[in-house]
This record gives sequence, C-alpha cells and structure tokens, in this order.
Amino acid sequence: MTTDPVPAPAANDPPVRRTEETTVAPAPADNDADDDEGVDTATISSSTASLTESVFAYRKLHGRPYKKTSTTEYWAPVDDTQNEGLDIIHNVLLMALDNKLYLAPIGDHPGKVLDVGTGTGIWAVDFADQHPSAEVTGTDISPIQPAWVPPNCNFEIDDCLREWTWPKDHFDYVHIRSMYGSIPDWEAFYSKAFRHLKPGGWLEDLEMDLKIFSDHVDIPADHVFNKWADLFYSAGEKIGRSFAVANNHFMKDMMIKVGFVDVVEKQIKVPLHGWPGDPHQKQMGYLGQLGLDQSLEGFGTFIMTQIHGWTPEEATVMVAKMRKETRKMSYKSWYWTTVVYGRKPEDAA
Repeated sequence: MTTDPVPAPAANDPPVRRTEETTVAPAPADNDADDDEGVDTATISSSTASLTESVFAYRKLHGRPYKKTSTTEYWAPVDDTQNEGLDIIHNVLLMALDNKLYLAPIGDHPGKVLDVGTGTGIWAVDFADQHPSAEVTGTDISPIQPAWVPPNCNFEIDDCLREWTWPKDHFDYVHIRSMYGSIPDWEAFYSKAFRHLKPGGWLEDLEMDLKIFSDHVDIPADHVFNKWADLFYSAGEKIGRSFAVANNHFMKDMMIKVGFVDVVEKQIKVPLHGWPGDPHQKQMGYLGQLGLDQSLEGFGTFIMTQIHGWTPEEATVMVAKMRKETRKMSYKSWYWTTVVYGRKPEDAA
C-alpha cells in the first residue's frame, strides 16, 4: 500500500509538548538563492528537533488524509469535510444537553480545565468564552484547531495514550468526548484523569452509540442500521479499541472502579432527522442528519477497508445504502448519547 505525505503544519499550528527527535533532511542547494537571508540549515534542523514525528505523520487513503502516530492510526480522516461535520455534531450534542457544554457541577470558576481529544477545538473555545477566568487546554494528535482563540484557551499536540506530562493534582475539570474506537484500556485512561485531577475535581465523558433505533418502525436484524453498527463493534474487537463504550453502563462502572465518587450517568435519546414535533428536537434532528450525512464516508471507509478488508467499491456501496436509509424521515430514528461524570474524592491520595 502506498502512502502520500501531507504537507507539514503551518507556523501558526498549536505548540508541541513532546520532544522526540525527528530527522529533517537537508535542503538541496540552490545557487540562485539570496544569501543575504543568512539562513543556517543547522539552526533549522535543530529548531525542528523538538517537534514530534506525529505532527507530520499522515497518510492518504482513498484521497483523504488520516492521522498516524506511534500508538494509533486514527480511524476518521482529518480534512475540512470531516471537520465541518464534527462541528455540526458538536452543536447537536450541545442541544442534546439543553444548550449546555457540560453537566458536571463544576461551579462558575472551574480553574484549570483539560479537554482531551479536542478535535477541531470548538468545545474548548466555547468553554473558554463562557468561563473567562478558567485556563483551558485542549489536546489532540492532530493540529486542526483554529489559530485565533480566546486568551484563556490554548491547544497542544499530545497523545493521550502516553503518560500525561502535567503535574499530579493539576486540573479542576477534565472533559472527554467521542473517544470511542481510540482507547485500548479505559481503566488506564480514566486513571490518568484521576491522577491529574485535583481532589474534588470532576471528570466528564460523553460518548455516542453507533446503532440507530426506531420506536415507530420495526428494524430487522439484517437492516443496514444494524449492519453498520456491527461493523464498528466487530472492528473495535479486532483492534482492541471498543466502539461500544456508551452501552451497558461501561463508562459509569469504569469511573467507579478507578475511584471516582458521586458518579452520575445520563442517557439521552437524540433524534435523527426532522420528525419530532418539538421545535428544539426537530432542529437537533435536522442538524444531526446534516452532520451524519456529511461524515458517513469518513466514519466508515477506514473501518471497512483497513480493518475488515473490504474493497473501496464495497465500502462505497455500504455508505450509499446507509445514507439512503438515514434520509428516510418515516423511520423516526434516534440514537443513544451517554454522559457520565464523577468526582475525585477530597481525601484521594
């Protein structure tokens, strides 16, 4: 399989935390270059040595860039099409939480806040705007966040699967969202949040289920809604990174296991398409349909071709079938979104 490099990030991309060396090939000589610039290639090489290899580690599949690091190969593309879909879904989730960014009782002045897997950074930016006294840090393996952000918000390239480099008992609130299919060990993942939260600090995680349901139409077992979900569930089993963490109280049980107290779970039925009579629900459904329609190809292609071994043509047919069915308002379809939050005890060691 051939891979095509993606251009390196621009100068205004978020700062990089880690300091693993990356080899920089010397630039070819250019006899026509203006020597008055005084460019020192050794200086250039040394200044880039602090950038992690993961900043530049992309490959193209079926014409779209996918992020690759030493710990993972992310299953969704990182291009404008997918990012726009993620921002639409952000607004869907905002509406699902009654126009709130979070549910945990963190108070009006949360202090130091960490948004793990920040993606496009839209949640972190909105949170920083709402809480100007907070110090908000968003982390992700991809530098796809905006350059212009509130002064109390910053983004860092960081792999959450490695050891976290912040001090113990550092954050007042850790926010996680849509990390399904990315975490091999959720107990270890939540334990990191526990370790780096201050006593009394809160962890909150929002994850979505991938299966679409209907209370009005019988969805047979062989329907594309069920086949689509099963593709993700089985892919998660193959790669050891579950896509089913929103189900069966998994997140709640795991938070309790690692030591969180006052753990609360809330499951929300989120409509797909504009079938609800309630105006708020109707708008949420239309937005959800728009976001899903734009994101379907990106969500499914890697899973089908790289994990299940399908041909690109087979994947395209599956995406088309799924898109066709999700556009049918008559199904009055919906999916689960699960939010769980818990507190680190005041007397935690």
